[in-house]
Amino acid sequence: MQEFWQWAGSYWWLIFPIMGMAGGAAKAWEQSAKRRHERRLETLKMKAQLKTAEIEARALTQQAKRRGPSVVDTTASVAPNDLLVRLFAEHDEITARWLDYELDVAKLIAFPAMSDGRQPLTAAFLRAKKTADALRPASAEAKVTEHQVAEYLQAVGDYAVAFEIAEKDARRLRDSTFTEPERKRLERAQQLLKVAVDESATQAERNVAYKRVREELDGLILLSDDAVTVLEKQVAKELSAPVVTPEPPAAPEPERMPVAEPLRPAPPARREGA
Repeated sequence: MQEFWQWAGSYWWLIFPIMGMAGGAAKAWEQSAKRRHERRLETLKMKAQLKTAEIEARALTQQAKRRGPSVVDTTASVAPNDLLVRLFAEHDEITARWLDYELDVAKLIAFPAMSDGRQPLTAAFLRAKKTADALRPASAEAKVTEHQVAEYLQAVGDYAVAFEIAEKDARRLRDSTFTEPERKRLERAQQLLKVAVDESATQAERNVAYKRVREELDGLILLSDDAVTVLEKQVAKELSAPVVTPEPPAAPEPERMPVAEPLRPAPPARREGA
């Protein structure tokens, strides 16, 4: 050990180039991370533009089908009402796919990143959802300008692409962002959840399993109030009543014929004057 310190004392000046090399490596890593982030944003923007064009093209095609065979001017803009109907359907479909994760506790345990706003891609999706919801007109017959329709069209495209990217990332990550003890808790929660919603289990077993599920997930996954309500309804679901086979009616007893009483001899006639 003493020899090492003697060597270090002789070459103390090496610390300066080593620090310079470390600083250069850190700077290069930071620049590389920044370039990856920029490429990801460019990809997201390009996909959103393609999705927007796809939605508008499908709306134009459906409009042409309703009008019958005719010469379609592809440069003409889509009627606002027809486009809004299509956009509403697309918007609702994405929201339904998101709620499928948000309200299903089993899916939340399997893909926790879908409910974790700390994940960058999930946060981007939630921002896109908020924008699309804010720009959505009240109805397809609402009076809106072409600029408002264009904004909503872009917002729905961004919303669709952001969901697809967040979903793929959540399925890739699964529970890899958790520590080993936390993953064990998630596994126990999955097993207990099966008991909590098992119709063949008793109500007491369901209640205990539900309570333990909440304990295992505490601090790991934040369940929304709606998800808790859905789960509680599944836990409190009435057990199916056992099927009782009706017994066949008893056969009627044969009627008994009345038994004739035996004939009794008539009393002897009394003689006169006796």
